[in-house]
Amino acid sequence: MTLHDHEEAVTAAAPPDRGLQPSLHTTEMRRILASGFIGSAIEFYDFILYGTAASIVFNRVYFTDLDPAVAIFASFVTLAVGYVARPIGGVVFGHFGDRVGRKRMLVLSMLLMGVATTLIGVLPTTAQIGVAAPVLLVLLRLVQGIAVGGEWGGAALMALEHAPTEKRGFATSFASAGGPAGALLATLVVTVMSATTGEQFLTWGWRVPFLLSAALIAVGLVIRLKVTESPLFQQLEQASEERKVPIVEVLRHHRRAVGLALVAALGFPACQGLLTVWGVSMAVENGVERTDVLVWKAAGAALTLAVTFASARLSDRFGRRRMLVAGATLGVVCAYPLLTLLTNGTLGGFAVAIVVGNGLVQGMLFGPLGAFVAEQFPTRVRYTGASLAYQGGSTLGAGFSPMIAAGLIVVASGAIWPVALFWAAILAAVAVAVLVMRESSRSTLG
Repeated sequence: MTLHDHEEAVTAAAPPDRGLQPSLHTTEMRRILASGFIGSAIEFYDFILYGTAASIVFNRVYFTDLDPAVAIFASFVTLAVGYVARPIGGVVFGHFGDRVGRKRMLVLSMLLMGVATTLIGVLPTTAQIGVAAPVLLVLLRLVQGIAVGGEWGGAALMALEHAPTEKRGFATSFASAGGPAGALLATLVVTVMSATTGEQFLTWGWRVPFLLSAALIAVGLVIRLKVTESPLFQQLEQASEERKVPIVEVLRHHRRAVGLALVAALGFPACQGLLTVWGVSMAVENGVERTDVLVWKAAGAALTLAVTFASARLSDRFGRRRMLVAGATLGVVCAYPLLTLLTNGTLGGFAVAIVVGNGLVQGMLFGPLGAFVAEQFPTRVRYTGASLAYQGGSTLGAGFSPMIAAGLIVVASGAIWPVALFWAAILAAVAVAVLVMRESSRSTLG
């Protein structure tokens, strides 16, 4: 019997959710859910704040000597650097999260993110220090990516491994929902600063949201330090069985699960990258008022948040796969109409595209995904395996999609259909991968 076969046998034989909280309504469980939600919201506030700034600020502050089209492309390249770093963060934090505990890694990831984001807020411009400015911007974005790469896995697993079987999807969605909540907060803060600082926004107004991160991180750390370690990890620590290097074990025995889960995780970040990063840039460049665009981006994030919780709860009842396939199918059908509306230069078109694409499609894909991906791996390598798959999907889906979309528009002389085809192909691949994977909503965590 191979190690992989042995693990599956142990998982099948294990009693259901041994030692877990019987309810989501205990004080400790509420603290865990709040920690996952607030902590992820703060980290994703920092991470997605950069995406907004990359769309409307950095091309005019750090790439001023370039042609406007090239400048926005360069700005999106720096955005992609953070996404490239996310799988690296997932592997590094996953290794220690699977070896020394989920809680410690969550605290460390939050500290790293706070420091990097605050430093971006005080970073001199290219006009002040020359080429060193964009170089430092890229390095700080790299740190952001590593930090957020470790955040999701720990926050999701803390909720998943404490929750009862029939509520795992809903519990895990609190960590996932921190993403759109952070996006909403970041967009609102940038919107307020854009409206109140006017012409000074590109001079100093954009820096305030980044500096606010220091206060948010302090609040998040206070909450995060109070949660208890995952009971499944505590059981693993007490076992006398030899534990190997997590990433080696994942690549040796769980390659198929990682590959399929990575494809399944492509959908929601592709929606995010195409609609709320590239789409925002296109709308502003086509003449839609910047503040109006940000207001509707915030509205889309608010709807994403609500749909994320709803679809996660439905996945506990009807299964993860049904919800994920439904979201992907809706996205394929709507891809061309939504992108046409997004780029027609009207606020109404942008609003509809954001509400349907970002709110409904992304929310339906996002809600069940955290639990679905994490449930594919055993406890001993769950942090590493789930983070590698999830962050790999985020890197390919959100990190490169704005850059690819911008390139397709140039190649196609402004035609939108290649971008729509690109988005639809991603969502079709998501549906196929999900259907190939096992339904996990009633599986026992081993």
